[in-house]
Amino acid sequence: MSKGRLEAFSDGVIAILITIMVLELKTPQGFDLLALRPMIPVFLAYVLSFIVLGIYWNNHHHMFHATDRVNGAILWANLHLLFWLSLIPAVTAWIGETSSAPVPTAVYGAVLLMAGVAYYILTRTIVRHLGPHSAIAVAVGKDVKGMVSVVMYAAAIPLAFVSRWMADAIYVAVVLMWLVPDRRIESRLTQ
Repeated sequence: MSKGRLEAFSDGVIAILITIMVLELKTPQGFDLLALRPMIPVFLAYVLSFIVLGIYWNNHHHMFHATDRVNGAILWANLHLLFWLSLIPAVTAWIGETSSAPVPTAVYGAVLLMAGVAYYILTRTIVRHLGPHSAIAVAVGKDVKGMVSVVMYAAAIPLAFVSRWMADAIYVAVVLMWLVPDRRIESRLTQ
């Protein structure tokens, strides 16, 4: 099966999620710079989630650039990923409105954890379909970076109840790890 519809649908869903998040940003209640102060936690949550969605979109694009065909299992694995990504606007609003309270911070981490697991499942489903010697299989390898991200998210969830700032720092650290697109796929495709 061709991959075009899957890519177009995924691009559309991620674009809608970003749009929903920006529509959740409220106008300041005032006319001076002090009116922006209550918006800082909401804006920081938005920035982090925008980057998270951008990273998923970017890596999804690279992965499907290395994928020449899809099957039903890949379609379902992709929908599984999109499900978890679709929850990001809701948890972003919650964490921003509560100034990173422990429960919203933990739930935010749980959604990020499940999105990471879903991306891993999608990657492995593609590798299984295309074979162990395919460009994507060779490029991804054992996906240590992906597994480290999932472990970091899992560690941040209970940590949110001890120090929400440390949990937030872990979420930011994972984003920083992934900020540059996965060069393994790019370098493999240029060889």
